[in-house]
Formats: sequence, structure tokens, C-alpha cells
Amino acid sequence: MHAVVQSALFVRSPTLAHLLSYLCEKMFAGEGDQIKEYSIAVDVLGRPGEFDQDADSIVRVQVNRLRKRLAEFYSGEGAGHRLHIAIPVGHYVPVFQETTEGTATAVAGRGHNKNGDTGGRTRTDTRILRIWLLLGLIGLLLLVGGVFLARDKLWPRPVASPAPRAATIVQSPVGLPVGDELRILTGGIRSFVDRSGKVWLPDEYFSGGTPVRSVAAYIWRTQDPTIYRTSRQGDFSYNIPLKPGTYELRLHFAETLYGPEDAGGGGEGSRIMMVTANGKPLLVDFDVLADAGGGRTADVRVFPDTSPADDGFLHLNFSSVRGGRAMVSAIELLPGTRGRVRPVRIVTRDVPYYSNDSRWWSADMYFKGGQLSASEETAAGTDDPELYTTERWGHFSYAIPVAPDKYSVTLYFIERRFRANHGQPSSDPGTSSRMRLFNVFCNRKLLLRDVNILEEGGENRPLVRKFTGLEPNAQGKLLLEFVPTHDYATVSAIEVVPQ
Repeated sequence: MHAVVQSALFVRSPTLAHLLSYLCEKMFAGEGDQIKEYSIAVDVLGRPGEFDQDADSIVRVQVNRLRKRLAEFYSGEGAGHRLHIAIPVGHYVPVFQETTEGTATAVAGRGHNKNGDTGGRTRTDTRILRIWLLLGLIGLLLLVGGVFLARDKLWPRPVASPAPRAATIVQSPVGLPVGDELRILTGGIRSFVDRSGKVWLPDEYFSGGTPVRSVAAYIWRTQDPTIYRTSRQGDFSYNIPLKPGTYELRLHFAETLYGPEDAGGGGEGSRIMMVTANGKPLLVDFDVLADAGGGRTADVRVFPDTSPADDGFLHLNFSSVRGGRAMVSAIELLPGTRGRVRPVRIVTRDVPYYSNDSRWWSADMYFKGGQLSASEETAAGTDDPELYTTERWGHFSYAIPVAPDKYSVTLYFIERRFRANHGQPSSDPGTSSRMRLFNVFCNRKLLLRDVNILEEGGENRPLVRKFTGLEPNAQGKLLLEFVPTHDYATVSAIEVVPQ
């Protein structure tokens, strides 16, 4: 328990850490029958003595958040733990499960329903039940095996020809396509795990060029500058073996040498290159610094409908055109969908998130400017309050890389800085009437003018705004700018989906 509550994931959520400690300590003390919705609300969440669980769902919401946070912990930092803590659905007493080759068996604590009653058989009853089930299964297998042997003797089957090699990529019914993923840190000598838990491998499959390491202290538009501090430069190629299928290719760049404030001096025009895939041009006369809008800035270009050549390899060629040397910081290959890019879902925090509809949201990326902040206050009027626990606020932008197409963009907001008492900030009720107002632009075109979340969505309630028919700029980006007109702009999550 201490290993969990002291982890980085729970340190950032003190309310959930306190809740988990309370539930476990009650169980350790033999007081599991005292763990009820009312006691949790009053003892842990600070609700008054007249708490009404039928009118206030705070306990159910917070315990649901705790379940999801535990699942996130054991899929990442705690994956190697022998014992896992779980809160069974419909119960509040924790169960300690021993993991064995991917399975989990309860070893301590018994489930109680939300009224504190014991829910489950004793360990002896469970063993007896398992023995009878095992004997029944063995008998069934013997019977089925006998039937199949008799069938093969009476009705011989024709020999099937070998099945053709099939693509490994399939379409997930919800969320992103699933399949093999490959990430290469070009010029890198060791692997790296990014903020979203994705593994980047050391440089491989290359021919020619020179590995280069940058000393740039900061790279804009990323929480993972390590991806952009190494590169392969010169004239070089990558021959990457791939299984048949459709992939989405992402090329990552960052200009850290050329620029008025950098070691190489110069600026736009100092490094021009050409990139081809299986002999077909992807980028012609490409200038990283101009494309990113500045030096030391992460720049991503996206290419859907990428497939290996007939020989089973993806052949990428990088060549210098004039001035400087060709370069690339990282290569990413993801399972794709024919004719469209993968949806982009970003939540404004430094770890990824699975929403209640089983969609995966990446940790914050592609941003420039602003600050992150979090709140333990539970959002009202939503089935997924945890999506709104964090925000990026200030004067900031997101440059989201996409391919030529039309897209829908959904923005998720919530107001916690100002309250309904005439728009005054809760921390300073004596000041004159104030409120948050800001504009949102996409590629310099106005999407929202003077957004007032408090008026449009309500106090501590989400405000969701969706826009359709948006197209990328010449740099292959949806540039979303959040510009304050009074106080600061804010956003909790961004979703970009091809139409």
C-alpha cells in the first residue's frame, strides 16, 4: 500500500492516496464491515454529517477514479509488483491479488458491498468449487476428444493449403487502430520511454549519415525533449522491415543548430532537404526551421497510407538539397487506417488517460506557452469527471500535425477559477466583478470569441465545443491558438478526428 500511495502517480492525487490509505487501514484493522459510503464521505471526503448518498454521488465518483488510477499504476510503474490492490466494482473493501503469469488470485481481504456486507464464499468453499469445476472440465474434454477422434476416422478431412500471410493490423471498434508499433530515436544509442509510456528504440536499420547529439536545454512543443536531442544527419537511408499492412508514418524534426541564437547562426534556408518513401517524394525542399516556425521546436509531419515495398521493407531516403545537411530526429510507424490519419486525443497532464468510453488520450503534447494545473474538485454533470481534473491555462497554442483532409475538433473546458457570485474569483471575493474571457483560433481563423465558460457551461460543469470542416495549413498543422482577452485562456482536453 505504501509503495502505491508514495508513487509519482498518487503523489499528484493526494485525495485518491488518502482514500486508498483509509480503505486499506480499515481492512487491516479488521473493520472492513465499517467501510460504507457514508463513512467514506464524512471521514475522507469532508462531507457534513447530514450527507445524503442518494443526492450526492461523490463517493462513487472518487472510488471509480481510484479504480482507474490503480489500473493505470499497475499497467506502468507498478507492473512488476507481485501483489496488486483492487477495489471490486460495487464494493469498497480493497482486495489484494497475487499475480502469477498474467493472472490474479485474491490473497487478502474479502469484498463487501457498499453497505458493508460480506460478498463471497470462504476460501474452503472456493477450493471445493474449483475441484468440482476442474473434474467437470476434464470429463468434458475427454468426451469432446472422443467425438473428434471418431469423426476423423469416419469422415477424413481434406488437407488445407497454407493460409496466405495476412496483415497484422486490424481495426479496433473503439479508439485507435491496433497492431505493431515502431519508434526509432535516430542517432540515439539507448532506448527511451516517453510521458505516454511509449518505448523509443536506439538507432537501427540505417545506412550512411552521422549521429549528432544536441545540447539544447529546451525544445518547444513537447514534454519529451529527449526525442529531439539526437538526430542522424547527412545523406542517409533507412530500410525498415515491416509486416504487410497500412501504417501511419510520423517523422520528427527539431532544428537545434541553425538560427540567430544557435551555434550555427543563419536561419531559414540554412538546411534544405528532400525525403522519399519507397522512391516516392514525401517532403520536397523541406526546411525544418521554417516549417516549425522557429528553432528548437518539435516539428512532426504525418503520412498515412504508408506500406512496405514488395521486398517487405519501407525504404526512407534523406538527401541534402542545398545548404546544411539533411536530418531527422525520430521515426515513428503506427498501425493506420486506409485513407485517413489516426484520431488525436490530448489531455492536459503529464501522463496518458483512458476515458470512460475506453478511448486513449495521450499526455500533453504539441503545445507552446501556458501552464499546467490540477484540481481535486470533482466536475459535475459528466460521466467522466477525471477528464476535467487538469488544464493548460495562460496564452498558448497547439500545433497538431495532420495530413491533408477535413477534421472535426472538439475542445473540452471547465471553469474553477471563478464562481457564480458575480464572476468574482473564489480566492478574492472582495475584488470587483471579474470573469474569464478568451478567443480561440484555428490557423488564424476565429472559432470562439470571448468564451465565458461560467456563463455557457455553469460553475464546475464542463463546456464542450465541436467544430467541423477544419483543414491543416501549408505546414500540415491545425494551429489552435488560445488568446486571453480578460484573465487567462484555458482548456482541459483536445480531440481531433478526420471527418
